[in-house]
Amino acid sequence: MFLGHFGVGLATKPLQPRVSLGTLFLATQLADLLWPTLLLLGIERVEIKPGLLAASPLDFVYYPFTHSLLAEVVLGIVLGLAYGLFRRNWREALLVGLLVPSHWLLDLIMHRPDLPLYFGQSPKAGLGLWKNLPATLVLELGSLAVGLWVYMRHTKARNRTGRFALWGMIVFLVLVYLGGALGPAPASVAALAWSAQILWLVVALGYWVDANREAV
Repeated sequence: MFLGHFGVGLATKPLQPRVSLGTLFLATQLADLLWPTLLLLGIERVEIKPGLLAASPLDFVYYPFTHSLLAEVVLGIVLGLAYGLFRRNWREALLVGLLVPSHWLLDLIMHRPDLPLYFGQSPKAGLGLWKNLPATLVLELGSLAVGLWVYMRHTKARNRTGRFALWGMIVFLVLVYLGGALGPAPASVAALAWSAQILWLVVALGYWVDANREAV
């Protein structure tokens, strides 16, 4: 799952309008934000196998610290507490914390059974939608579209930047996703890990877009 996580971030904005879209993106994508760095450090492992699945060539060998259910619950607690202590708003912190393990639940739909429940010798879960490319594209693009619709219904642009930056960000996300889903497999794990760092740019874009929009 890629676009779907951003769709969730967009769709949950009305629940706590004062939480920045950038923070919502940070929470929904925290697992994938940390994963590339752990790959580069050799702590987690992935293998690139073109043709493995119709919508993904990635064989996730070992990634319990970012993508196990337990790890994402713990990360959610840590991020939620950090937000609550910093912002002094525990309702907002609750939403931020809950969004982190939402990542695992959405990935569950897409992955084959390779998502661990906890560290160590854990059972693996996954429903395997990545085996079907058309269904994957419909779910990814559809979830982003729904999230965008909800976000636009509940916010309005303060200025031209708020209008055009939002659409620029959405187009950027779609192009990045389609390039990954329909393009060639990454040349190496290192190339994959470095290119995945672009997610931090999307978080920054979320803060920028949201700063130029306001709740309706």
